[in-house]
Amino acid sequence: MPHSTPATGIGPILLRLLAWGTVTITFAFLIENYLVHWRGQPGAMAFVQGQTDGLLSAVLYVVAAVLAVALVYRSRNEPFRTDSARIEALTNYLVRACFFAVLFVGLGDTAVSWLRAEGLHRVLFSDEMATALGQTRFRGPMIHVPLMVLGFVVAAFTRTLGFFWLALLVVLVQLLMVIGRFIFSYEQPFMADLVRMWYAALFLFASAYTLATDGHVRVDVFYSSMSRKGRALVNGLGAVVLGMTMCWTILILGTATSASTLIGPFLRFEQGQQTYGLMTKYTLAVFLGIFAVTMLFQFAAYVLGAAASWRDEFDPNAPPEGAAADVKLAAG
Repeated sequence: MPHSTPATGIGPILLRLLAWGTVTITFAFLIENYLVHWRGQPGAMAFVQGQTDGLLSAVLYVVAAVLAVALVYRSRNEPFRTDSARIEALTNYLVRACFFAVLFVGLGDTAVSWLRAEGLHRVLFSDEMATALGQTRFRGPMIHVPLMVLGFVVAAFTRTLGFFWLALLVVLVQLLMVIGRFIFSYEQPFMADLVRMWYAALFLFASAYTLATDGHVRVDVFYSSMSRKGRALVNGLGAVVLGMTMCWTILILGTATSASTLIGPFLRFEQGQQTYGLMTKYTLAVFLGIFAVTMLFQFAAYVLGAAASWRDEFDPNAPPEGAAADVKLAAG
């Protein structure tokens, strides 16, 4: 019978530490990368090797560990699903913020690219500003970054997940491209760039949400015939051994040096050779990092959710008892 009794004992504590430690250490890892790649400071590994300059980065991980312990202590007398819901809410905010950021950056850069394609930037702005608008070194920090920050602010005041609307916008932009090309004989490179940018965001950012709703395609050979505890064990171990390992591999290899896959394009605001397209090519590398972080957080929540299923905790999102059988009968 489902219950909602607190998950106490050494086992639950270790599971909570794994989940919350994943969240806090990931934030420490991201801040360390900012200090190393943008501020030129040594990382925590330098401190381990005896260089005192890396003390700040090392302190970040100590604070992350202490914070994880504090979060576990706060929820020590609560069911697993409570902590799982908290981590999932954090993941939802990050995903929501990133979608709004991509939406604003896409629209803003499209407007600038259209002005340049039509030659209007020379009319509206000074020669110096018009030239700067054609350089990613200007558009990145002066236009894109403020719009990204705006996306995170807007996400704090709305609970909707923006990718439903983003999917619609991808279709609308593609429709405008078709109408412009075949009816008005008008087409600009930034239109195709906008579709690629938004579609990449849609695919990568929605992965964590899809995992939360169990919407990913599952190659099911034995899973459907397993018991409830068997499924919980598979989900929990799979999240840790396969999911978290994959995400940490992406983050560590992608940020190892200033030339690595994730950090390099962002540091240089890397852009292709085309003149009048969007100057957002570097964001595609960032999207992969966002995918890794949000999936990592969602896997942490998934582990606690699997532990809750193992303990047969009450799940408010589960269908009523007998509903699944009714659905199968109706389908038959």
